[in-house]
This record gives sequence, C-alpha cells and structure tokens, in this order.
Amino acid sequence: MRALILAFLALLLACPVQADTVAQIVAAQSAAIEKPSRQTIGPVISSLAASGDPMAAQVLEAWGDKRLGQRKSDKAFFILAPDSAGYALTDLSGAAAGTAAKAEITELKPNAGVRGLIAAALVQFTLSDPDPVKRAAALNSIAQDPNPESLEPLRAAIETETDPALKAQKLRLERLLTIRFDPTPEARILAIQSFGSDSGIDLRAALSPLVATTRQVAETPSGNIARSLRPGRDISETEAYDLLVAANLAPARLTIEAQKKALAAHIVDGKVGGISLAELSDQKARDLAYTALETSGAVPAAATADEVTAAVAKYQVFETYAEPDPQVTAAALEALGGIDRSVGLMTTADLAMDGVSLAAIYFLAAIGLAITFGVMRVINMAHGEFITMGAYTGFVVQTLVPDKTLSLVLAFPLAFVITFAAGVAMERLVIRHLYKRPLETLLATFGISIALQQVFKNIFGTQARPLTSPDWLGGALVFNDVVSISYIRLAIIALAAIFLMVFLYIMKRTRLGLEVRAVTQNPTMAASMGINPDRINMLTFGLGSGIAGIAGVSIGLYAKVTSELGADYIVQSFMTVVVGGVGNIFGALAGAGMIGGLQKAIEFLNPSNTLAAQTYMILFIILFIQVRPRGIIALKGRAAGD
Repeated sequence: MRALILAFLALLLACPVQADTVAQIVAAQSAAIEKPSRQTIGPVISSLAASGDPMAAQVLEAWGDKRLGQRKSDKAFFILAPDSAGYALTDLSGAAAGTAAKAEITELKPNAGVRGLIAAALVQFTLSDPDPVKRAAALNSIAQDPNPESLEPLRAAIETETDPALKAQKLRLERLLTIRFDPTPEARILAIQSFGSDSGIDLRAALSPLVATTRQVAETPSGNIARSLRPGRDISETEAYDLLVAANLAPARLTIEAQKKALAAHIVDGKVGGISLAELSDQKARDLAYTALETSGAVPAAATADEVTAAVAKYQVFETYAEPDPQVTAAALEALGGIDRSVGLMTTADLAMDGVSLAAIYFLAAIGLAITFGVMRVINMAHGEFITMGAYTGFVVQTLVPDKTLSLVLAFPLAFVITFAAGVAMERLVIRHLYKRPLETLLATFGISIALQQVFKNIFGTQARPLTSPDWLGGALVFNDVVSISYIRLAIIALAAIFLMVFLYIMKRTRLGLEVRAVTQNPTMAASMGINPDRINMLTFGLGSGIAGIAGVSIGLYAKVTSELGADYIVQSFMTVVVGGVGNIFGALAGAGMIGGLQKAIEFLNPSNTLAAQTYMILFIILFIQVRPRGIIALKGRAAGD
C-alpha cells in the first residue's frame, strides 16, 4: 500500500502543471484591470502573454482597442462588439455570451501607457503567428517603428522561427534593436561589431542617433563630450551667448534701442544712474548707466556688450553625444567610419556604372555620325533628326502593335530602313553636290535639321510621346543600397556592344567595308580599281543614317520622345567623334567613354547646376583638343592628312 501511494505521488509530480487560463488570470486580477496603471499592470499583461491560452491574443487586442468591458451586475469580463441591442458579448473562452445594453456594461479604457505595454505584448503573438505573412508584417512594423518594448519579444520569437529567411531577418532586427535599446553597453558594442563590413541603410539608421550631438554650455563640461567649441572660432559669440540665455545662465541681450529707451525714461536731475547726460554720448558710459539701473532694480536684467563678452568667457561651449556611454559611441564612430569608406567605394562604382551607361548612349548616338563625318568628312547637322526619326518610328510601331516586345522587334529594322532611305535621299539630293565644301554642307544640313524638326512637330505635335519598354526591361539590377543600374541601361550597353561588333564585321569582313576603306583612304585609286566612289558614298551615308535610326529607338526608351530629341544629342555626338579621333570607330568608343564619365563626374561634384556641368565639360574638351588635336586615337596613314 505504501508503495502504491509513493507511485501515485511520483505520477503527480511528473505531470505538468496546467497554466491558468485567461479567464482565471483576469478574474484574479480584476481590481488591477479595472483601474490599470503602467506601474501596476505590467505583471498582469505578462501573465496573460505567458498563459499559453489561445484567447490571450484576442483579449489583449480587445483591451488595447478599448473593446474589453465588464458587466456591472456580476463583474464578469467580455469582449465587446457593436450590436443593435448595445453590445454583442464574447466571454474570455471565446464563446458567444448573448447581448447587453450599453448601460449594463462598463467599458475599460486603458491610458496610452497601458496600451503601449499591451502592444508590446501583442508583438510576441504576432511574431510567432503560424502565418509567415503575418510574421513578416510584424517584423516590418517593428523595423519601421522600433521601440525598446519590442526587443525581448523579438528575442523570444527567434528560437521558434522555422522559416530561414524570416529567422535571418529576425536576427538582424534583433541586433539593430540591441544597438539602440539594450541596457548593457557590452551587448550593444558586440552587436555593432557583429555587422562587420555591412553598410545597410538600416544599420546606418541605428548608429546615427548614437553619435548625434547636442550643443551645451556649462562652467565645467560633463557627459559624453564629442568636442569643445571655441567662441569666435568654432562658434560665434552671438551663438554662444544664445546658448547661455536658453540655459537660463544669462539674461537676454540688451539691444541699443531698448537701452536708449530705458535710459531716457530714467533721467533724474540731468543724470542717469549717476552719469551725466553729457557723458552718455559714449557707449561704455551708457552701459555703465544701464548696469547701475539694473543694480537698483529700476530696469529688467539685460546683458550689455561687455557683459556678453564676460559671460561667454566664463562658460565653456561643448558638444555631447546623445549616447551617454563613451565606449558605445567609440564603437559606433568606428563602424560609421568603415561604412563611409565602403559607401564611398560603392558610390564610385555606381558613378562608374552610370558613366558607362551614358557612354553607351552617346556611342549609339555618335556611331552613325562617326561614319558620315569621320569617314566621309561630311558635317551633317541633321544627324540628330535621324535619331528623332528612329524614335518616332518606334512610337508609331508601338501604337500599332500593343505587344511591347514584338513592337521593339519590328521597330529596330523598320527604323533602320526608314532612316537609311532618308539618308540616301538626302545624300542624292543635297550632300553629293557639296563634297569638299564643308561650310556649305554645314549650312545645308542645318537647314534640313530645322525643316525636319518642324515636320515632326506638324505630324506628332509638341508633346512628348511615350515609347515604353517591355516589362522585362523594367526595374533595375540592385547590388546593394547604393549600387544599382536599370535594366534599360544594361540593354543599351548591350546594344552598343552589338553595334560595335556589327560595324567591325562590316568594315573588316565584307566587300562593302573594303570598298569604304579604299574610298576613304584614296578615292582616285579606288576608282581606278573599279570601285564607284559615288555609290560607296551614298551607301555609307545611308548606313550612318540607318544606324542613327536604330539608336533613336534605343534612346527613345530612355529619354522623352519629342521633336528636339536629336538636338539634345547632336553636340555630344560631334564631341564624341572629335575627341575620340575622326574616322576611327574605336576612337568614337573612347570618346563616348571619356565624355560620359566626365559628365557624370562633374554632375556628381556639382549636382545642383547641370548647366555649369555642361560648361565645365566643354571647357575641358577644348583644353584636351589643344593637347591632342587629332583625338584620343588618331587616324594613321595616308587618310590622316586629308
């Protein structure tokens, strides 16, 4: 029998103790719940959160939303919902409990402090919710509005997290909150150091408040001092004295007008404060007189110029960190220094990528000009309008073919055909009669440029027309918070590379390329070998114009399509060809890279004034041409002297 009793007791001890339900906790703590305060209600909320009862989250949420009530007749608690009879009641086990008139129920309305504790307790439930979407939403909510109350629930939710991505997000957020809110300096320092070379925006947002500084003034500096400020050097005397006034360490400054009025109001027997009126022509005497009136209590206290100087000399001005622990600020400053260096490198990389993408755009715009101007020596001021013609071709095709990808596939060859034909017509009707006459060619093509712009305005109007890229070209390739490049720019870079290879193939591997090179180097000798220079010039000019049309479609995806589109790129196109080296495709590529990189660098150094950036770039190119008049890659051989 004794053995049986011992076995029964052992079985009881082995069984887990059943935690109190929400209803039992609320009933036991009803007095504290009826009249809650932030100081007394904390243990109650903690008990509810730790109960394990599935109703705990609903009860806490209702309490925080002021939907928890107590029936006056029996002091029972219910979750309330609006009803035609007053309230629909749900008991603390989740069962419907009928309805009640509003007069029968006392609504529990916790203050803001209690609601904050409830919200913090609810975080624990949301972070451990079975639905990963709700857990992710809770993490985003904490990240957007971090607070000390979220730290412990977040730590408790890490171990139970089963989703690897959410767990990594929780671990990162926990370290960020530790940096800002953990009471132990050692833990905060370890959290800062754990990020290593990380340079995320969220980390910078957590570190920056720690090293924020506030200006203070005192006879003896105290606190976590960032630096001392010398009046007259690091801070003006006026600013230093304003700090004294704000800290109630000195009276307000006395203005000249206020001083004159006060002295005039206290003239007695030809004197003010014991100083005769004749002496008051001197500012120092007026200051002495006002000080005497202050001493007697006749005027309010105010600082004269001498008193301001003396007060500023008496106190020390300094800046203190918002974080009181020096070791934490030292770790934060070291981490921010590393971040600044990392961000500087990433900014340089991002700037280089922007420069490459802009160079690709300029190369696309200039490659056709490199043929007509570099090879044929024809100054074609209407080259920009061929770019515009290609862009409008893409717009028309996209209007007729709604599928964005298919419309692009059709627009590129069609733009080439149309601008090739327009180039051939222009060469046959105008350019062929003006070879070896560059000034007349410039004037003629400039007139054609103006005429084409007006034609575009008459057909398409003056409003910008949309040329939309396909969805798969939307967005950007993001490497981190600093470095990114849009897919449309990557596509333009790829297109520029394709153009380069196609052009090199035509010039190096085809009969047309051989004949073009022959006519370029020595048209007389080429003609004697059976090559028709007139036909080659026509085809070369058409090829350059056709490539400009394809470039127009590409640029139209990136820039607004208007009648002035080509005019925006004609200057850069000529600069690209001249700086790179006339008559050399690799020179055009080098010129585009130089101009694109230079423009981005100048815009980065002077972002608020794009006109100044353009001016500086042109000045630099003028100086560069003085040093290398034939460009980066000068044409060699017999054609170089033409």
